[in-house]
Parts: sequence; structure tokens; C-alpha cells
Amino acid sequence: MTTKTPRLVRLLLALVATCLAWSALAPSAQAAESVTNYQVAGIIDLDGTLHVQATIGFETAPATFTQTIATRVRTPDNREYRFAISDINVSRGGSPLNAQVSQGPAAVTVTVPTQGMAEPVVVSYVVKGAALRTADGDTAVVWDLLQGLSLPVSTFDAVVSIPAILTMVDCASGDPTDPGACVSYSGGTHTSPQPMFHDESLNAGDVVRATVRFPANAVASNQDLHQLWTLDRAFSAGPWQLAGALGLLLLGGLGLWLAHRRLGRDQVSVANPTRVAEFHPTAEGRSEFRVLDSVRPGHVGTVLDERVDPVDITATLLDLAVRGHLRLTELPRANVHATTDWAFARLPGADELAGYERTLLDAVAPSSGEVVRVSELAATVAPVIPQVQSELYDDVVSRGWFARRPDATRSTWGRLGWFALGAAVLATVALAAFTTYGLVGLALVLLALGVVFVGAEMPARTASGASLLNGLLVLRGTLQTQPTDQMPLGREFQELSEILPYAVVLGGRERWLEALTAADGDAESDSGDLAWYHAPAGVAPGRPAGGAGELHHDGARGGCSVAEPESGMEAASACDRRSVWLDC
Repeated sequence: MTTKTPRLVRLLLALVATCLAWSALAPSAQAAESVTNYQVAGIIDLDGTLHVQATIGFETAPATFTQTIATRVRTPDNREYRFAISDINVSRGGSPLNAQVSQGPAAVTVTVPTQGMAEPVVVSYVVKGAALRTADGDTAVVWDLLQGLSLPVSTFDAVVSIPAILTMVDCASGDPTDPGACVSYSGGTHTSPQPMFHDESLNAGDVVRATVRFPANAVASNQDLHQLWTLDRAFSAGPWQLAGALGLLLLGGLGLWLAHRRLGRDQVSVANPTRVAEFHPTAEGRSEFRVLDSVRPGHVGTVLDERVDPVDITATLLDLAVRGHLRLTELPRANVHATTDWAFARLPGADELAGYERTLLDAVAPSSGEVVRVSELAATVAPVIPQVQSELYDDVVSRGWFARRPDATRSTWGRLGWFALGAAVLATVALAAFTTYGLVGLALVLLALGVVFVGAEMPARTASGASLLNGLLVLRGTLQTQPTDQMPLGREFQELSEILPYAVVLGGRERWLEALTAADGDAESDSGDLAWYHAPAGVAPGRPAGGAGELHHDGARGGCSVAEPESGMEAASACDRRSVWLDC
């Protein structure tokens, strides 16, 4: 034998000795970190209360260990079982241990100081809420007799005393999220009347879930089951929820349609047109514009869309000027780059003014003779606009075109709609918070919004108002098609001026403006061609002031141009044949 042989033998003996030492120490380490046996004695009362007493044995006890007892368990269908844990006691050898009990949001944690002593520790507590009601009315007591232990368990045994004959017993153990079958369990037999459960080799945190079922009324159910709120549940699209929401939308929509048909439609849906104005022949190829029954442009706009709009105020101002109550004067500009401004002058007029016309006239041209410029209208006219609108609404009612002021009707329905919307939002919040019928609440919100929007269409014209509306539609078509070059000779300016306020509210004003510009057929620059509009001296209405160029009407070409003084070249594109005063 060589010298290497004794060395190899000694190396092998050292390795064997090391392995033996490890194998001798391993059981001790395992024992120090595990529970050798976990024995449960349970009692079920007639009222469903469960008493649990667990005796925990160690070969070598750790310094401390913890056990977590659930107080809430969530189900896959977003419900939650809640349990009341009380009378928690921890003792060893009949003497209480100074265990720490902490209450969390979903569990109670018990921290037990064993001080390294191997004597068994007894943990006891009382559970209410574990007696669950089954679908067929029976009572099933379901509880994790082992749960939340911070140490692995070698063997588990449990015996549960029951107050009545059981109909079923079951046991599952292992991972809390997916437990399997226990090693053995029994109960309800002649040899084993009490439920018994046994399992082995459980990891830290594993459970042993025991189920004992009793016939209906044998043991009372004390479950505390809560439905958890989720967005999907609150706005469930189940058949009943969908049927309720769709049914409400159909019925509510039908109600809104009927309300609008009954209250918001004109009294006569098909009425003979009331003639508002006409082009009356005066000679061959010539006709004059005649307004019938004193229907003013402000009336036209209000009856047409049931509102007093800014365009109605503008047309009223223009009408007052044409009727001789107001003159607009374009003020000279200091230079070509200066901003154009206009002034209003009050004239006596020849006809009577309505209340809203007088209010508007007093604002733009006070009877005191004070000059008001267009640049100052924001300060002088804006404050009286609400009064003008109110008086115009009163005027169309007094003439019998509306039974009630359109703005008051819209206001009433608007308040009703916004109140309904607020109530619908509150109802939706309540339905979503406490039921699965959130879709019904959304249907209520849509219907309330429908009331808001339908309310804007609720003003209704009387039979007279409906006839006037049809007449206005006829006049609108006439203004769009009537030839603009057939005014009586010598009276073109006056006739075209009378048409303009109605064209502003009914449409077609561009063609009548061009006709007014084209009516100036002479070569003279007369700043007073229009009685109601004066341009600066030497500049005819419709011709730019300030010396940049002079506006000429070319009768042969049917157009106009701007002649530049220095170049003599015409810039036809710089002329649009519309009067400058319309910018105001």
C-alpha cells in the first residue's frame, strides 16, 4: 500500500463523519422551526357559533410564532363573508401567555412568545359568521381550523362536537387559494358520530378547511354576507337591467315626443300664409316693395325662430333709419389708416314707434340730442338689450302670434330639465351604489338631458303665428328670387332701403346690397344720396373715404372699380359693391 492510501482513507472517514453530524443536527433544526402536532377541539352551538381550541405541540419551540385568523373572505362573485372573532385566549400549562393580539382590516393576528419552551401552547377563540346558509336552506359550518400559522405542521388532527345530526362532512387542505383533499376525514357514522379530520406535512400558511352540513333548521345560520361594490356590478348588463334601461328610454322618449307634440307644436300645423310684404307692380317691368300689416323686421326674426337674436336688433336699427327715425353718419377719418366710425342722429319720423323700438332708439340716439358713436354702443346699448328683448317678446304675444312669451316657455322647461338632470344624477349614484341597476340611472340621465333639449323647442305659435310663419317663408323665397333691378325709376334708393331690413333677417341681403350700390348711376359723389345714411363730404355712400381711391360705378359693365389717383389703374377686386355702412 502506498502512502497515498492512508491519506485517502482518512479523507473518506472525515466526509462520512461530517455527513453523520449534519444528519444528526437536521432533525433538531426542523423541530425548532415546525409544529410536530396541531390538535383542534371544536364545538358547534345550535345558534351556529363555533368554538375553536387548538393545542400546538413542539419538539423544540421557537422564541415566537404568529397565527393570523381571517375576519373577511371574498368570493369570486364579488361578495364578502365577514366573521366576528372574540374571546381570544393563549395559555400554556393552564397559565395565560402574554400574547399580542392586533386587529387588521381583514384578519386578527396573534403573536405568541414561547420563550423557547417546548411545552404545548393552547390558542382558543370563538367565531360567529361561519354557519352559512346554503342554496337549499341547509346550514353549512365552514371554517379553516388551521390557518395563518407561521410554522409548518407535521400532523394535524381535529374533532368537532356537533349539536345535531349532520348530513355531510368534507375537508380540504393545502394552499389557501387551491386546497386539495385532506388525508382522511369522517363523521356521522355509528363508529364516528363526531366529525374528525386528519392531515400531514402542511407548510407555513396552509389551511385545513372543515365543512359540516346540517339539515334546515337543525343549526341556525349566522352568516354575515356583504355584496361588494364594483363598476361592472353597479352597471350590470344583465337581462333585467338592460330591459329596465331600454324600457325606460322607450317610455320616456315617447313621453317627451307626446309632450312636444301636445305643447310645443304650433296650433295649426298647415296654415294659410299671412302676407307680410309684396312686390306691387307700378309699371311694366317695375314694382315697389310694400309691407303689410306693420310686421316689422324685429317681429319677423322673433316669429321665425322664436328668439330675439342680435340680428333682429340690427335689422330693427336699420328699419328705424329707413323709416326716418334715425340717421347714420359716417365720420371723416384722419387718415387712410384710421378706424372708421359712425354717429347716430335722431330724426322725428313719420310713424308711431313700438315700445321696444322706442327703447332701442333712446339708447342709440337720445332725445336730448347727445351724439352716440358706434364705437360707444357697447356702453350705451348693451345695458338696454335685455329690456328691448323683453318688450319685443311682449309685443309678439300682444299681437296674438304666441300665447305665451317664448323665452318664458323655454325658461320653465329649462328649469324643469335641469332639476330632472340633478335628480337623475342622484338616482344614478344611488342605483350604482346599492343595486346593479346603474344602467337605469344612465337612462334617467339621458331622459333628463332630453327634457333640457326639448325644452328649447317648446315655444309654440298660435294659429295666427303659424300663418305668419308660412307667410315669412314665402317672403324669404321671394327675396331670394325677385329681380333687383326692377325698382320704380327715381325711387330706387328708397325702395331698396325698405327691403334691406327684411333681407337681413330673412336672407338674400348680399344681392340687395349690390343692387343698392348699383343704383348710384351718376358720376357725382353725393354723400346724401340716402336720406338715412350720410357719408363724409365728397364721398358717396358705398365709397371709401380717406383719399385712397374713389369708388366708381360702371354702368356699361354692371360693376364698380377703384381708380388709383397716381397710376390710373383700376383694381376691380378692391370693390365689392357693398355699402361701407353695413360694417356697423
